[in-house]
Amino acid sequence: MMQYLFLKKSIKQYLKSDIKQSFKNTKQGRRTKEVFMKRVKTGIKGFDELVQGGFPEGSSTLITGSPGTGKSIFGLQFVYNGAVKYGEKGLYVSFEQRKKDLIEQAGQFGWNLPQLVKSGKLEILSIPLDNVTRKTIDEFKKKIVKEKVKRLVIDSLTTLTVNAPILSSVKEMSLSEVVSESTVLSPPIIGDFLVKHFIYSFIESLHELEGVTSILVSDSSTEQGYMSRDTVSEFVCDGVILLNFEALGSEFTRSLLVRKMRQTKNDEDVHPLEIGKNGLMVHEVPH
Repeated sequence: MMQYLFLKKSIKQYLKSDIKQSFKNTKQGRRTKEVFMKRVKTGIKGFDELVQGGFPEGSSTLITGSPGTGKSIFGLQFVYNGAVKYGEKGLYVSFEQRKKDLIEQAGQFGWNLPQLVKSGKLEILSIPLDNVTRKTIDEFKKKIVKEKVKRLVIDSLTTLTVNAPILSSVKEMSLSEVVSESTVLSPPIIGDFLVKHFIYSFIESLHELEGVTSILVSDSSTEQGYMSRDTVSEFVCDGVILLNFEALGSEFTRSLLVRKMRQTKNDEDVHPLEIGKNGLMVHEVPH
């Protein structure tokens, strides 16, 4: 028991120091980027003006909220508009919904995804959780580079963490100073730490894909003080957008808040959000 507690404490301290240093290095590296970078428009009515015209090119943005807030619609609209309005190829990776269901959902707004897929402007990957491995992640990142994808949506981080490919040797996790290289770490031992390390590493690897602007979907956190279910992605992503759905008397209302957006002077108000016949619309704050 004492050995287990020592192992748990040691790895926790290692991960905290490792991630803290990585955050420092990442921030220092990103400061060298030009202040006036290219903006990637979402094409969502009323949104782009909240972030100075769009997401910074090559950035990652977390879209988080409870079920039914419009997270997946945001992602679909981002890649659809990219292909139709801005001529940028998109890749939508889903670990939750089947390709057929996504196509039907998009069809409700008049978005013809099959046509875009056929023309090579969009690709939809529906990956069952049972098939997710580290090799799976590497393969779709290679696809992004090979096919010159410019817009990426991961839906969702929450589902990915349920079956995160975290069964790894100590050598792979760079923990050889804590335990021997022959040790194999599995979820029952330090599951929470390894899941967070995986999510951190996964998002950071997306930043290495030059010119690819990413949206990562997540359910909101059940823990106070955090915004995502994994409690890590909001710190690693360049931007965080909070979607909310609440009851006001007998009516329900949705709202959107840009919580942060690096290298951007973003709007800080909570805006009414509507799911209309043509997709999402962000309204001005009523006065």
